[in-house]
Amino acid sequence: MRTSLPVRILAALVLVFLPAPLIIVIGASFSPGAVLSFPPPGFSLRWYGEVLGDHGWVMAFVASAGIAAGAAVVTTIAALGAALALEHASPRTRSIAETMILAPLLFPHAALGIAFLSWLVALHANGTMIGVFVSHVILCAPFAYRPIAVSLHQIDRSVAEAAEILGASPWRTITTVLIPMLRPGLAAALMFSFIISFDEVTVTMFLVGPEFSTLPVKIYGHLADSADPVVAAISTILIAMTGGMILLLDRVVGLGIFVDIEEDARGNA
Repeated sequence: MRTSLPVRILAALVLVFLPAPLIIVIGASFSPGAVLSFPPPGFSLRWYGEVLGDHGWVMAFVASAGIAAGAAVVTTIAALGAALALEHASPRTRSIAETMILAPLLFPHAALGIAFLSWLVALHANGTMIGVFVSHVILCAPFAYRPIAVSLHQIDRSVAEAAEILGASPWRTITTVLIPMLRPGLAAALMFSFIISFDEVTVTMFLVGPEFSTLPVKIYGHLADSADPVVAAISTILIAMTGGMILLLDRVVGLGIFVDIEEDARGNA
């Protein structure tokens, strides 16, 4: 059946509209002027040099990358353990446990920020990198658990059962049989967790201290004081980094895992 002309026009407009903000940000990052503007009056790498030559921006990037990488690894390992533990649990137990894991999605991030701040103050860990790290692990848990649970649901369990029958220990079965089969879910969990942690600003604003700041929080503070294109340059770098991660994920495990996650979510709705 041929698609009508209005539908094709609407689809074309959507395809143009969706990447438009990214194109504007990328174009503005090459402006030689001191004010954020699009289209840029010329071409210059001035603001990229400003970012790379500023110790504050570099350290904020390193802090965000370090926290995000650590949170991604810890969250993925914890999500894998939770998925394996809940695989044979009763429906009621599994439902309660999954509700707790997915709880960070149910509350406004501002409320979570205040809750985490109160908790960290009680532990004398407010304003520290470890406090931000622990909070990000909790925030990333839903995004790591879902792809792993979907992958675990899709694999052929008879392979693991055959390994156990042949004498493999539970640990050996997990490390040599299950984990290789769960590679798509693990890769998606790592990427989701890294991006969510790296981009998190609302909760983190409540938790950073005078000794360090993450990149999103520093960007937010900079926008309150200045309208220069340095933020556009940083955003362009982050867009390129995210695009590279997506291409890497596509090359390693394929992007079909995201379709599977969406279908599983609809099936459980």
